[in-house]
Amino acid sequence: MAIPASTTTATQPATRRAILLTIKQRGEARAEELASTLGITPSAIRQHLTALLGEGLVAIREQRGSAGRPKHVYSVTSRAEVLFPKTYGELTCELLEYAGAEGPGTVDRLFERRRQRRVRGAEIRLAGKSFDERVEELAKILDEDGYLADTVRGDDGEWRIVEHNCAILEVALRYGQACSSEIGFLRDVMPDAQIDRVSHMASGEHHCAYRVRPRDTSPQAAGGGPGAAGEHDAQYSEYSEYSQDSQDSQDSQGGPGGGDVPVA
Repeated sequence: MAIPASTTTATQPATRRAILLTIKQRGEARAEELASTLGITPSAIRQHLTALLGEGLVAIREQRGSAGRPKHVYSVTSRAEVLFPKTYGELTCELLEYAGAEGPGTVDRLFERRRQRRVRGAEIRLAGKSFDERVEELAKILDEDGYLADTVRGDDGEWRIVEHNCAILEVALRYGQACSSEIGFLRDVMPDAQIDRVSHMASGEHHCAYRVRPRDTSPQAAGGGPGAAGEHDAQYSEYSEYSQDSQDSQDSQGGPGGGDVPVA
């Protein structure tokens, strides 16, 4: 079970939060040491530790001495690391700012390399699957990437992929390339689909959502009718313009980006 992206130690009950923070600060701790530090009975500490063990947030090992029964020592697991303060978004934006200063197009190329790497990985997982299976597998990939993604299928066969969390929101708010690269990734791995963004967190909405349906290959579509490839390109171009406007706004305010043009 994945820990929700919004979860921190602050969302834990007060005593368990104190236990986690104390173990984190000490590196390892026994129940008796935690009880002494926090002013709680050892039996109460052990009850909380049992719950934290069940959630996979702490690990236990035996510490053997020269005599007597072995003592149990607790440590914070890697799974609990997301509960502690992290500044990955701030660091990433700082590094992108430095990259942008290296020369025009540098930030664009970085996002493009990321998109290509994601496409290669997704194509392997989607290979040989039906259209519907690929949509569901694509949502799984996004969910594994931290987007809390799921799918909804309408009665007309049209799909919605909904991302309830943006794993790179801090970056996306400052670099429009993040979002244009994202929709480019989706379209690249589903070339037979018409994919349109219908909701956008970076624009202030509560989630990002994509409408996904089989591409119309009829003569009417090929000639530029409804559902034609031209509509696909126009919407992609429109979003690229949004990305450029976002970047221009940052530039006028002295923000990062160095005038890089979003990847279309």
